[in-house]
Amino acid sequence: MKKAILFDLDGTIIDSEEGVTKCVQYALSHFGIEEPDLKALRVFIGPPLRGQFQKIYGLTPEQAEEAVVKYRERYTAVGMYESRLYPYVKEILEHLGNQGYLLALASSKNESACIGILRHFGIDGYFDLIGGATDDGKISEKADVLSMVIKRLGLSGAEECILIGDTRFDALGAKAVHMDCIGVTYGFGSRKELEDAGVVSVFDTLKEVEAYFEE
Repeated sequence: MKKAILFDLDGTIIDSEEGVTKCVQYALSHFGIEEPDLKALRVFIGPPLRGQFQKIYGLTPEQAEEAVVKYRERYTAVGMYESRLYPYVKEILEHLGNQGYLLALASSKNESACIGILRHFGIDGYFDLIGGATDDGKISEKADVLSMVIKRLGLSGAEECILIGDTRFDALGAKAVHMDCIGVTYGFGSRKELEDAGVVSVFDTLKEVEAYFEE
């Protein structure tokens, strides 16, 4: 029996594509890198930003750190509001909370941004805990965020939790800490990548996720 349900943020609770990609574009322009195709920047949605700046655009660790600062500069002012809630988010949070589950956010996004986004959409009160990456990047990988959330919830282990996420980064992070993961296809990952990464189930809507927990 699961005691806690953990939610990813980008691609699971909010469609953040516009805000994230425009902020990455803004950060890259600081280094003279012009990327007009926002679709090409979707690869930044999900994994930690520092690693993606280094892996995809060849920035040094120092430059990647600077890029994150520039990213957050625009994100805090504008980007975090360039997003929308997915259908049925408020309803499922209320329903699952009423069923007695602990609800937590577990995101690789900076924790202060997570709090601000959930507050902006008026859903922060549904969560028992809002967990995200630390400012210094020491906690940023999904597995580290999940371990931190488990500890802060006061649970004995990952087997008491289940994660809902939309990409392989969620599924692989959950697997690394021996946590079950449900995949959703309406975000930024595909059914195949979620299945290949070892999710226990894949659903196309949050209505289907709700039905899963009712069973």
